[in-house]
Amino acid sequence: MPRFAANLSFLFTERPFLERFGAARSAGFAGVEFHFPYAFDRAALAEVVLTSGLDVVLFNLPAGDWAAGERGIACHPRRIAEFQDGVGLAIDYAKLLGCPRLNCLAGIAPPQVDADRARETLVENLRFAAAVTQRAGIELLVEPLNTRDTPGFLVATSHAALAVIEQAGLANLKLQYDIYHAQVMEGDLARSLREKLPRIGHVQLADNPGRNEPGTGEINFPFLLDDLDRIGYAGWVGCEYKPSGRSEDSFAWMARWR
Repeated sequence: MPRFAANLSFLFTERPFLERFGAARSAGFAGVEFHFPYAFDRAALAEVVLTSGLDVVLFNLPAGDWAAGERGIACHPRRIAEFQDGVGLAIDYAKLLGCPRLNCLAGIAPPQVDADRARETLVENLRFAAAVTQRAGIELLVEPLNTRDTPGFLVATSHAALAVIEQAGLANLKLQYDIYHAQVMEGDLARSLREKLPRIGHVQLADNPGRNEPGTGEINFPFLLDDLDRIGYAGWVGCEYKPSGRSEDSFAWMARWR
């Protein structure tokens, strides 16, 4: 049976961030994920997590100026020191919150940097980050983002992500498979998940089009989520979708698995 984690960067956004943990618990979730914890005092955040009783299952490495449109800095040759400092900061937060995995966003290659140089930088940064996180007992993930929503994103497909993972060559490095992004860029979801299962460290979902909750678009989630059970996926499934109404009204689709 899938274990669903509420993505607090998408769900319960009517509330301040620290109040979303309690809302997720009240809605029946046992785990949460989110984009970034770095704007919040570590002690206050840790207390909220402890009080909620929730597992923090995932968050991202620092990804540059998100508000300005940056979506990661791992492919930026001139920002390697910034990236490495961010890995250390993320590990500090992950240890404090008991989070077992971190996600790396490759980013959009700077216009003055060719794709090969950007990819080389990404691979070297992944080697560094995977080695450091492994020593900390934390798994590192790489997530493809579709180029419709994020034009120019360097790693846009699961195939491209697995290629840089293989090139980096560390067992601690896994694929974050977001069903929404994969549907936009690739389709053939069930077969893709089956083939890539040994390299998948985390799964996220949203329907397409619209990136809303399952049942609002074209993806056959009853089949797909049941198939995750059939193929033996035992990890979390992050609910990284934009609710079409109130967050609390967007969970009816989960009844099948609760």
